[in-house]
Amino acid sequence: MNTPSQPAPEAAVALRGVRKTHGRHASSVQALDAVDLDFLGGTFTAVMGPSGSGKSTLLHCAAGLDRPSAGTVLLGGTDLARLSETELTRQRRIRVGFVFQAFNLVPALTVRENILLPSRLAHVRPDRRWLAEVVERVGLRERLRHRPAQLSGGEQQRVAIARALSVRPQVIFCDEPTGALDTTTAARVLALLRQAVDADRQTVVMVTHDPVAASYADRVVFLADGRVVDDLAVPGVDAIAERLAHLGAARAGGEATSW
Repeated sequence: MNTPSQPAPEAAVALRGVRKTHGRHASSVQALDAVDLDFLGGTFTAVMGPSGSGKSTLLHCAAGLDRPSAGTVLLGGTDLARLSETELTRQRRIRVGFVFQAFNLVPALTVRENILLPSRLAHVRPDRRWLAEVVERVGLRERLRHRPAQLSGGEQQRVAIARALSVRPQVIFCDEPTGALDTTTAARVLALLRQAVDADRQTVVMVTHDPVAASYADRVVFLADGRVVDDLAVPGVDAIAERLAHLGAARAGGEATSW
């Protein structure tokens, strides 16, 4: 007997014709050039490319941290361009989680207070049972009263992940989340992000320069000169490194970067 097929996942974030230009006139730089891209719900996507390829700009536009110069960004079907700054801020607080290389924790707050911060800023009641599970998952139950300065880099990044998960956002955006960590600690952080996708059907979009980090993803999108030039499903470390090397060589030689 045929079993019913599972419905295809919908886009948690969709970019259509997104352009971003920095500066004006002769000094302007095209950071993103007509990007069309979907990040599907319940998946882990890594975004890679040479320095200056537009990775962080793409992340910031997709997350509503920056407005594109043209095009549309849809977060769960909501057109971010139609929102006021106040509305956009509220959407980010309740629908988006952030994990950055620099951790971005509030030094004066304890671990517990940092994790609760998104709920307090959004004026929503935290789910205590969920928060307890998140804290247990990241291994910080004994550190809740500590402040960031009392933690290692890996512990601080795990606080950032717990904070991002705390309000069950639609998407977690990560900008080089393992860039300041040693190999062992980075693997633990990446395993937590992978678990959020596999266990909670969370959507994760991560910018990284590291092929090993990218190999934890379901999909790797490659950018060059503000354009999507490749899109690989479940690639291994070697395939990712090969694509990056090709992009770097093409850029150094002034070649076209599409295949």
